[in-house]
Amino acid sequence: MLKAFFTLTFSFLMIGSHFACSAQDTGQQANEYGLNMHTTFKWPPKNYICYRAENPIKVDGLLDEKDWQNTVWSTPFADIMGTHFPSPRHMTKMKMLWDDDYLYVGGYLEEPHLWASITRRDEVIFYDNDFEVFIDPDGDTYGYYELEINALNTVWDLMLVRPYRNGGPAINNWDINGLKSAIHLDGTLNDPTDTDRAWYVELAIPLKALNENNSGPKPDDGAQWRINFSRVQWKYSVVEGNYQKDVNPETGKSWPEDNWVWSPQAVVDMHRPELWGILQFSEQKSGKGKVNFIPNPDDLTKWELRNIYYAQNLYFELNKAYAEQLTDLQAVGLNLSAIIFNPELITTFSGFQIRAYNPKTQRLWLLDEGGRIRAVHKTHL
Repeated sequence: MLKAFFTLTFSFLMIGSHFACSAQDTGQQANEYGLNMHTTFKWPPKNYICYRAENPIKVDGLLDEKDWQNTVWSTPFADIMGTHFPSPRHMTKMKMLWDDDYLYVGGYLEEPHLWASITRRDEVIFYDNDFEVFIDPDGDTYGYYELEINALNTVWDLMLVRPYRNGGPAINNWDINGLKSAIHLDGTLNDPTDTDRAWYVELAIPLKALNENNSGPKPDDGAQWRINFSRVQWKYSVVEGNYQKDVNPETGKSWPEDNWVWSPQAVVDMHRPELWGILQFSEQKSGKGKVNFIPNPDDLTKWELRNIYYAQNLYFELNKAYAEQLTDLQAVGLNLSAIIFNPELITTFSGFQIRAYNPKTQRLWLLDEGGRIRAVHKTHL
């Protein structure tokens, strides 16, 4: 089970390398836990170097400052399930900058028909086409933030105490104090008689607000946060001169929305922070040189614990009890030979803990039945 220590090349690991699907019903239930065993989800997820803005940024949706012009766009968004699914109908991409006070986000959303209807803050914005940001500064999957915005510049911002799979809750009345947002429309809004081109999003998210519920690294040179971006897009038609969502005739309800994301999740659920991409802050000024991404050697340790966590929850679903030994989890497809570190599984009366020590960083990582992952000192166990 223990292999030679993994050097920091972060060679791709597929979910399928940790899990081998057998029975069809097991595979179907596995998808509910993020174990889509037939995808090509790879580790590591996508990463983005966030350079410093050298000059003040005016949040007007135009993204025309020199700092923005010197900042590269991300790769185009893909289907949330992965690049092996059909490509999105319209291009979406993002870019980021930062300074002492803000994390800046720019978004480009190609759109032949601009429409939006929600005007009240903190309504469920994804009932419109929208652009979404998810941020987990400390990467423990708890206490993270979500922001959604539509083409009317209507915002929904909320804090998640924990993921919905672990019982939530979402704090809907939490606001990002000091948030600045703007939309630029390349076309006309809610006019089905013409063809539009795109809409642009510009956000200035106060760093102070993102420190309210986490103990993660403060932004400085090399600090890394977990982050992802999503675009919700509905299928629609023009009916009697108005936009209308297309309806599935068999159900009488709207077709499910498309979810296009920066870093694919391999499961239709944005609330899996362990699958998000990685933002790396750099003190380098935008346009003044290139900085390389530096993989965090602890991320692979945490990812292996997460795969065991997935398997343990699937085992519980099937057996109404947690597995007491790692070898028991082979029954739900866990491939122990693919695990690099030497994890320990401890089952308690009400739950479990999974531990693994990374000799490279000399950190002991612990993940419990609640899904939270954190580094602990050995003397605390």
